[in-house]
Amino acid sequence: MHGDDGSVTHVIGIQLFSEANIDLSNVSYPVYKQQSSHRPSIQDLNSASHEHVPKIQSSDYCGILQLSDEVLAHNILSRLSPRDVASIGSVCTRMHELTKNDYLRKMVCQNAWGRDVTVRLEMSTKMLGWGRLARELTTLEAASWRKFTVGGRVEPSRCNFSACAVGNRLVLFGGEGVNMQPMDDTFVLNLESARPEWRRVKVSASPPGRWGHTLSWLNGSWLVVFGGCGQRGLLNDVFVLDLDAQQPTWREVASEGPPLPRSWHSSCTVDGSKLVVSGGCTESGVLLSDTFLLDLNKEKPAWREIPSSWSPPSRLGHTLSVYGTTKLFMFGGLAKSGSLRLRSSDAYTMDVGEDSPQWRQLATTGFPSVGPPPRLDHVAVSLPCGRIIIFGGSIAGLHSPAQLFLIDPGEEKPTWRILNVPGQPPKFAWGHSTCVVGGTRVLVLGGHTGEEWILNELHELCLASRPNEDDG
Repeated sequence: MHGDDGSVTHVIGIQLFSEANIDLSNVSYPVYKQQSSHRPSIQDLNSASHEHVPKIQSSDYCGILQLSDEVLAHNILSRLSPRDVASIGSVCTRMHELTKNDYLRKMVCQNAWGRDVTVRLEMSTKMLGWGRLARELTTLEAASWRKFTVGGRVEPSRCNFSACAVGNRLVLFGGEGVNMQPMDDTFVLNLESARPEWRRVKVSASPPGRWGHTLSWLNGSWLVVFGGCGQRGLLNDVFVLDLDAQQPTWREVASEGPPLPRSWHSSCTVDGSKLVVSGGCTESGVLLSDTFLLDLNKEKPAWREIPSSWSPPSRLGHTLSVYGTTKLFMFGGLAKSGSLRLRSSDAYTMDVGEDSPQWRQLATTGFPSVGPPPRLDHVAVSLPCGRIIIFGGSIAGLHSPAQLFLIDPGEEKPTWRILNVPGQPPKFAWGHSTCVVGGTRVLVLGGHTGEEWILNELHELCLASRPNEDDG
């Protein structure tokens, strides 16, 4: 870069310790093409950016700007983080034009967050463009709460159900009815419809009724339910459902070596098809600290306990989140502490992609008043960029369950931060009542009075702006 007198003032250099062989004629994404048939000359660049500056020789010009647009876009810019690409776009006119290209922005997001994440984001945020979306999810500048009402009814009334999102649909299964009756029905709320309303799904078979179970989303339109408390006690069975099938049917998955029957455990899916189950409570009231994995893509799925030389204290009511593709983040819960059971605010990580995965306690920084107060049955939201939001749950004392806490477990020294968000937050937010839709919308299924959930009042934490939608 040159100053007003034509002298070099800054040099941009990018060093990558990797090798890449890219065939620009055969790539899986649209190739960035220059607008003209020839690359701008040094003189052209000078005249565009510094019309009053004398022309300089090519040998004096910043070397990186002598590369073609294709090399800059595919070999350099696409490998940077969304934040770094935004910064580079401010250094000169040519870089600005290159980095505002939406195909390049999508490549950057896909490389940083993974293909599955970008597919989910594309479904619900097409109107924003990848540049703006990346900025808003990185800075959370557009985050806000809103409350809205939906139609239909989930009958009979229940609590302790489990819910998750499939695309832009919320799915609710089971729950605890009157007199602790385990429920076995399935409801869907389509948020894409003009007037969303709860509808009961007609299925030809259902799992045994239960509550205190988990419901997770698999690749495509599949759901998987595990465990919980049924009519005859605790369960450790697995059922899957294809929501888009012509006749949706819950199908039991026969699997070898299942974990102990349990309820109030946590679960998540890794790589789209691997179910991970952690902790919970046994029939006799014993808290568990084990971690199991079930690959549902295999012809004969078999449970595999993930051995770790050290495990977090036994617990229930905690959350298990995925970040960085194969990394798990465990937080909170009601944990065993000596002879006592206390609410926890500890965090733990594990990378199930390693040859020998190990649980590690996360050493966080920040003043005690900044970190989340101990809690259980809370909400954990994984952002595309690897950060995690914690809020809600059962908290002792006078703390607000609606206060949002943010952490990046991938940082060298992870630090808890408080996220202040405008709008109308929910009074209650429990883990089994919250779903993440499209990667940018966190839906909390109402509040409750006593044991009855109000499932027609939804609170939404919008992580990205939605300019084409009526806020009403």
